[in-house]
Amino acid sequence: MTSHETAETTAARRAGERPFPLEPRPIHVPGDVLDDLRRRLELTRLPDDAGDGDWSYGVNGAYLRELVGYWRDGYDWRAAEAAINAYEHYHVEIDGVPVHFMRRPGAGPAPTPLILTHGWPWTFWHWSKVIDPLADPGAYGGDPAEAFDVIVPSLPGFGFSTPLLPGHPDMNFWKIADLWHVLMTRVLGHDKYAAAGCDVGALVTGQLGHKYADELLGLHIGSGQKLTMFNGDRAWDLSGGRPIPDGLPADVHARVVALERRFAVHLAAHVLAPSTLAHGLSDSPAGMLAWILERWVTWSDNGGDVETVFSKDDLLTHAMIFWVTNSIGTSIRTYANNNRYPWTPSHDRWPVVEAPTGITFVAHENPPGVSTGQRVEHFLGSDRAAWYNLVNLTAHDRGGHFIPWEIPGEWVDDLRRTFRGRR
Repeated sequence: MTSHETAETTAARRAGERPFPLEPRPIHVPGDVLDDLRRRLELTRLPDDAGDGDWSYGVNGAYLRELVGYWRDGYDWRAAEAAINAYEHYHVEIDGVPVHFMRRPGAGPAPTPLILTHGWPWTFWHWSKVIDPLADPGAYGGDPAEAFDVIVPSLPGFGFSTPLLPGHPDMNFWKIADLWHVLMTRVLGHDKYAAAGCDVGALVTGQLGHKYADELLGLHIGSGQKLTMFNGDRAWDLSGGRPIPDGLPADVHARVVALERRFAVHLAAHVLAPSTLAHGLSDSPAGMLAWILERWVTWSDNGGDVETVFSKDDLLTHAMIFWVTNSIGTSIRTYANNNRYPWTPSHDRWPVVEAPTGITFVAHENPPGVSTGQRVEHFLGSDRAAWYNLVNLTAHDRGGHFIPWEIPGEWVDDLRRTFRGRR
């Protein structure tokens, strides 16, 4: 074995397979970073929060205090780090941008390369429940011929794909797609590959299917937004400045209000003034936790108890990935850049996203007045459907925004169905 050759590389060479071209480097957070975090948690000063027992003013102070106490005295990052390092981790630089990615080699006769892209406030670890079934379907009652070689990067400016500023303060979703294509083709050497994503990661994935359709086997996403979603003067306003129509049934009106409340705060802050917010969140772990906790609570299908979806350890592991890398500011800056540097098409053909596309819909994000049973038909009747080369649409009666974490089995089944016959 040569000095730069891993055991996996040697085995692949002997078997006549193409070796993986990079050396893994496990995640390790320095002890002084953890010591600094503990000191900050010990000095946490929380505000009075009277009258917010129902979370109607935002994050409930009593729960946040409980979670901060556990972060300080009970949470074990080293245990989480060990679980994360059960997978391979790589760090590369592409066009001057640092990119971290996690990999699970496929176990099958001809694993298909698959890149999974997260969103905000996601981390690469939100994919952890689906990586093994996708990479080794035979171990989960599936067909080994459907194995994927799974690549899970951290978005630039997120987690361990840092530091990003000042070299690339303009990073956004369509620029990330260019980096991903270089990663999968030039760095990892794949002629064709599969892609999947949720949240902003669905936009990255959609851009891959638009600009690089000839190199994509297909894509599977957790929403079907237009790639122009962040274009325009009011990208931070889901309603586009339109008032709620008069005469709606009371339950539909309530759902419209609830949907706008769920997303309005972070969209406005991230698009309009991300640096102002970042100054506070980067200095206070409790403040950072509160900001992203509200999204995990309101966006997941948890029936009023977030810990039915994310345990305290889960919440804090995801929060740690933002905190120890000081990446909360660069992660939220992405929203402003999606708007400041608008998406423009690479071609004028239709559908805009030419790669075969599958979509998973979940009940917690059903549009107001639309049931799960109506969800696919509703989407097909919208002006978004024509953007995609649709091959597989599925709606589930449970699950929230963090689809591969909340309903991993359903996500895996949907994704496999999208790529069946496209390898």
